[in-house]
Amino acid sequence: MSMQEKLEQLKKLRKQIEAGGGPERIQKQHEAGKKTARERINALFDAGTFVEMDVFAGEENVADLKNPGEGVVTGHGMIDGRRVYIFAQDFTVTGGSLGRIHAAKICKTLDAAMKVGAPVIGLNDSGGARIQEGVDALNGYGEIFYRNTIASGVIPQISVIMGPCAGGAVYSPALTDYIFMVAEKSQMFITGPQVIKATTGEDVSMEALGGAATHNQVSGVAHFMADSEEDCISMIRQLLSYLPSNNLSEPPLSEVKSPPGDAEELIKVIPDDPNKSYDVRNIIRYVVDTGELFEVHANYALNAVVGFARLEGQAVGIIANQPNYLAGCLDINASDKISRFVRFCDCFNIPLLTFMDVPGYLPGTGQEYGGIIRHGAKILYAYSEATVPKVTIILRKAYGGAYVAMCSSSLRADAVYAWPTAEIAVMGPEGAVNIICRKEINESENPPETRARLTEEYRDKFANPYIASARGYVLDVIDPRETRAKVISAFKELATKREGRPRKKHGNMPC
Repeated sequence: MSMQEKLEQLKKLRKQIEAGGGPERIQKQHEAGKKTARERINALFDAGTFVEMDVFAGEENVADLKNPGEGVVTGHGMIDGRRVYIFAQDFTVTGGSLGRIHAAKICKTLDAAMKVGAPVIGLNDSGGARIQEGVDALNGYGEIFYRNTIASGVIPQISVIMGPCAGGAVYSPALTDYIFMVAEKSQMFITGPQVIKATTGEDVSMEALGGAATHNQVSGVAHFMADSEEDCISMIRQLLSYLPSNNLSEPPLSEVKSPPGDAEELIKVIPDDPNKSYDVRNIIRYVVDTGELFEVHANYALNAVVGFARLEGQAVGIIANQPNYLAGCLDINASDKISRFVRFCDCFNIPLLTFMDVPGYLPGTGQEYGGIIRHGAKILYAYSEATVPKVTIILRKAYGGAYVAMCSSSLRADAVYAWPTAEIAVMGPEGAVNIICRKEINESENPPETRARLTEEYRDKFANPYIASARGYVLDVIDPRETRAKVISAFKELATKREGRPRKKHGNMPC
């Protein structure tokens, strides 16, 4: 065979592999409202930068390719000029099912990403394990899980569910940092509706069991929900813009842009009545660059707000109590949401800015039986463990153990500022007066009037930021309009922060 003939053979084989499962299966993918693996990759990466790896992995008889690419496309390219690795399961080839070589390609991608210190994205669209390969398929999943674990905290790992993801396959996304899902196109579950019906008698649809809305609003398994694949790809690129390539790098800098509107609006956000709610996002938007907050878990545990923003172009992690929901109380789900976000930011050198307005941990048997003690302890652990710069703003309520948990000075916040509206105490004035002044109230001629008077006296005397400031627990009480300037100044001072920890294998975080 001449060189020209061999080149023609190469061209033919490459074209066959790039065609995936062929025109009919590609058409079915499109009819389902889904893109193919290669279409997704081309939409995600900067034009012309994708370099495919292990193109001909699979059957040794290349003249008769039954499973082109083994149902997964792997490689690397550039996103906004930065190197990113990817594997994209190809549902048009054997339903994207995972076999030995399919798994080996994914493992090789993860190994390569670790070697060069680059983020990795997994586009999941698979019918599950390739049953006919038996234990080889199961071992393949295990090899992937191991690499996900070893890579955790070293390189950012992003999972994107763009079709079915069932059984053991769900554990790889669960081990990664962030999970994206597409509304009405993605499903994740351990056991499907048919198995559930047979074993428990429950009748549930695939969408209700493991759809994007379920995992973004109810289970908290997923972090982002997109309306379409195009929207999802845009969100992935946006997330990456805040993240460093690895744990030894700094987050990328962006152009410095001021918040929208006038900082004067900040003094109008918190109501004069301490029992009235407000949206904490209305404070964040007047502090961060362009007023933009890229929320994580935006539809889950609504009593807490977490996400990424910028201050003078520097990426920061934002954590805030949300008085609009459950009065901003900490509960089981909010504790998990906050603690995992704090730990991620600490892994990747992203400073933490906390806005505190928390009346306490949510009371009730449901919370106690559900383990609020161990879940709530996760926040304490995460903030205490974090060595990145930590700045806290106490906006209003800061009561009891929840005050300590939301990055107080005792958990080694580097700078704690309080607004004049801050109320820092063991408990709220109403509760405190009912306990310590119960006899005086009950014996008075007008108990309601006496209770109101004593409550106001308690608030004026104890529920203010000046006692904590006098003790050194609060660095300064500031004019709300100065918040952005104070925070930026604090982070600049902390830019060279170095903080050590005792040598150990690892801690034992509450679970």
